[in-house]
Parts: sequence; C-alpha cells; structure tokens
Amino acid sequence: MAARQIGIIMHGATGRMGLNQHLIRSVLAIRDQGGVVLSGGQRLIPKPILVGRNAAKLEHLANQHDIADWGTDIDAALARPDAEIFFDAATTQMRAELIARAIAAGKHVYCEKPVAANAEDARELVRLARDAGIKSGVVHDKLFLPGLLKLRMLRDSGFFGRILSAKIDFGYWVFEGDWQAAQRPSWNYRCGDGGGIILDMMPHWRYVVDNVIAPVRSVSCYGTTHIPQRVDEAGHAYRADADDAAYALLECDDGVLVQIAFSWCTRVRRDDLVTFQVDGTLGSAVAGLSDCYTQARVNTPRPVWNPDERQTHDFRTDWQLVPENRDYDNGFKAQWEMFLRHVAEDGPYDYSLAEGVKGVQLAEAAALSWQERRWIDVPTLAD
Repeated sequence: MAARQIGIIMHGATGRMGLNQHLIRSVLAIRDQGGVVLSGGQRLIPKPILVGRNAAKLEHLANQHDIADWGTDIDAALARPDAEIFFDAATTQMRAELIARAIAAGKHVYCEKPVAANAEDARELVRLARDAGIKSGVVHDKLFLPGLLKLRMLRDSGFFGRILSAKIDFGYWVFEGDWQAAQRPSWNYRCGDGGGIILDMMPHWRYVVDNVIAPVRSVSCYGTTHIPQRVDEAGHAYRADADDAAYALLECDDGVLVQIAFSWCTRVRRDDLVTFQVDGTLGSAVAGLSDCYTQARVNTPRPVWNPDERQTHDFRTDWQLVPENRDYDNGFKAQWEMFLRHVAEDGPYDYSLAEGVKGVQLAEAAALSWQERRWIDVPTLAD
C-alpha cells in the first residue's frame, strides 16, 4: 500500500533534547526505517520542517540530515497546509504561546514538558485544544524506558504485594561553566528565563508516580540554590537564582509515600543517573533507566545492626536482575510512533495536554510548599 507523508513543524530542534532525542533518534529514525505502519498497512512517513531563530544552525542541520524544509518564520510554517503537527522543545516560557498559536492554525500539537510555566496557562491550552478539535500529546518519555517498563510489569503482576513506599534519587553534577563547560543551558538557572529544577523535573515525577506507583495527592517540598553563580555559554559569569536542587515527599493513594531527591549539584554513586526503588509487602525493586533488580520477601536477608563491626555482607548480591525478555525501542521514538498513529488513525494515546496540566500542578504545589513550609494538597484536573 502507498505511503503518505505527514509534515511536522519542529521548533527547538537545535537544542540538546530537540536535536538528539526528538529529531535524530525519533523523527529521522522513523523516517529512515520507512515510517510507521498503520492498521491498514499504509506507511506514514514523517517529514520534518525545522523552525527556529538561528538560520545558520538550521541550514547546517538540514544539510547534515537531508531535510528539505527549514526557516525562521514560524507563522509561515504554521500556514503550510502540508504541516499537520507542531512540535515544541524550546524554552518553557515560550511554550504556551507557541502551542496556542499552533492550535489556532489548526495543527495537532506535541510538546516537551512542562507544557506551560503555570497551571492556569496549561489549563487554557487544554480548553483551546478541546474547542478546536485537535489532538495533543505531551512527552512522557520515562514511562517508555526499559527500567520503568519492567517496574510496571512487576506492579501489574502483583510482585510487590501492597506497595508501601518508593524512593526516587536523581541527579548529577552540572559543571559551573568556569573550569568545564556546563552540560545544561544557562537559562535553566535563571528564574527570569523560566529555569529551576522544580518546574523542570516535577512534571516528570508526577507522571512516573501516577502511572507506576500510585496517584499523587499532596506534596511537601524544599528547594534551594546550592550554587549561586555560574558561567554562561559566552563565558560570562551570571547570578544563578533558580533552584538547582529540591527534596520532596509525596503522599499518594492508599497511604503510599514517595521520597524524591533531585539535584544538579550531586555526584553519582548509584547504578544510574536516576534510580527508582519501590518497596512492598511481598518484594522490592530498584530500577534505573535500563535495568531493574528485585528482591522478594522469601529471599530477603536478615540484617543485624551492629555498628561496632565492619559490615561484611554484600547486600547487592541479594538482588536479582529482571531479564530482557523483549526488545526495547528508544523511549522517545516509541512515543512519537504512538502519537503519529493517534493523529493518523485515532490510535490509542493517553498523554494529552490534560496530563501535562497535572505535572504543572505538582510543580506549583511543590513551589508553594517550599515558600510556605507546609504540606500542599495537589488539585485534581476538575479542580
């Protein structure tokens, strides 16, 4: 059966995430594999249209990856009848306005999170999309990682019994920019540019906890700026006034408690840059981005506390690796394929702008908890 192309306006494709995860490893990978096979056998071929501010970068990127369409005029791109989807992976502050413009132009929208800088703007995007009858999607990439897919399999199989608690440990050292170049853009560390780890990462934790552990009900959070001065991409020192670390406790359904430590000012001594530990009455599991280890109730060791003697037991050997019983595609690519099928033939898709609102709600509640030094209930979408 004949293939058809679907135009995708890609805004923010010259940035780290937009380039590596979304353009190269997702959209171009899908294009190069011959597209997405729809239920009727037709192949849907993504056709990227690069849009941004830096013409030189866009031209270089287009030439490098055999992309015919690029430009700096977003309005012109939105006016193209062959462009059915608008995707955004640029800065948070611009996102809500750009998504609203794309919806007004009749485009389906897919974007990184957070979907907006505040919940009010995020809810307005949901209303606009609903009234316009367009399809929407928000990146929930971590749900498609092998480690978390294995955790969900364990939960669904009843391995944990009753889930009691969970711990999320995330972070790494982001260089200050003086001795070594920073691995993250400088706007991440300026409040005025929409920076801050709470707004950046709480939307991730919301969808992970909701979908893998238990629905979130309330939050207690403390944020801080550990490193108040950094050096930007041009070599200029600047005041870093956005939170670069946070420590939170989430209360979920059925009394499940989730501890989260997330920081750009910590050095890694764990299995991965992020680890998720879930403890239940019948067993526990620890997952990273790829691997997952389990320990069942029946083979849990019997530790004895004795601080006067050196611990000789290697507790890591008591955990079993969950086997690779299936192939795992790139998580970003897998979600792109799902969204393309959703647009083309109304295939199933659970991660709309409405789900993106939940992440912004948790980020706002966490920031308010830090500001007022108290627990904050997380509103439902209806609220």
